[in-house]
Amino acid sequence: MGFETRIGAFVQHIVIERGLARATAEAYAADLRDTAGFLEERGLSGWESADRERLLDYLDELQSRGDTATTIARRLVALKMFYRFLADEGMIREDFTRVMDSPKLWRILPDFLSVREVDALLNAFANTAADPLELRNRTMMELLYSSGLRVSELADLPMGAVDFETELIRVVGKGSKTRIVPIGKPALRLLRRYLKEARPILAETAPRASFVFLSRHGRRLDRERIWAIVKEAALRAGIDKNIHPHTLRHSFASHLLANGADLRTIQEMLGHADISTTEIYTHVDVQDLRKAILKYHPANQS
Repeated sequence: MGFETRIGAFVQHIVIERGLARATAEAYAADLRDTAGFLEERGLSGWESADRERLLDYLDELQSRGDTATTIARRLVALKMFYRFLADEGMIREDFTRVMDSPKLWRILPDFLSVREVDALLNAFANTAADPLELRNRTMMELLYSSGLRVSELADLPMGAVDFETELIRVVGKGSKTRIVPIGKPALRLLRRYLKEARPILAETAPRASFVFLSRHGRRLDRERIWAIVKEAALRAGIDKNIHPHTLRHSFASHLLANGADLRTIQEMLGHADISTTEIYTHVDVQDLRKAILKYHPANQS
């Protein structure tokens, strides 16, 4: 597949699932297009054809152009983020940029919500008795927080994925890997209601629809629409943070850790291939602890 198609998929991912600003995503895209131009000039037809040596040649080229160290470092960060994305999505077999020196990636402490903020967000869609869309939206929010799903996993959730008897959900995550995740009782109750009361109404024009969450026209909800629904909930709840679907996943993991869950359990529930990805939540917890000490310890009250 061509260079530009992969860049477009990456931009969508970091905006919709990672919550980066559109301007930041476009800056990364511009860096990647510069790299693509370099590779095309050397006869490569796509990102899959590149290797570590080619990218090192590109970085040398930047240096010979007279680009600053800051610019080169930023381009390397963009490449490492991009190749990690390609590997996570199964578009390439191996992320060879892992062994290339650069600032650590995805290590910015993620935004997450307090329990009170989560409650406000979940209660933003309150008219569930009268409006099937309100019930759908409330159910989606509960499920994102209750089970730590990625927005793509929620959008692709098929009918039959939920086992109401065992209170478990079968999720197909990155790389088509399946994991089994518990569902909280509030989410389970809402899901029962949604499937009984709201989904049949939404599926009237598409009775054979196979996805759990449908649009008003019976079609699968895409990630952009779910992102907009989460933004609407934050606006209704009066939460002044940059909230996106991944924020609920972060909050799910952070609250589990704060209440005593071990990292391996959280890793399994989130579907992380490497526990180093899960370890970011220990930093969140330590940051929270530090704030508490600064605020409440008597030695800091003077």
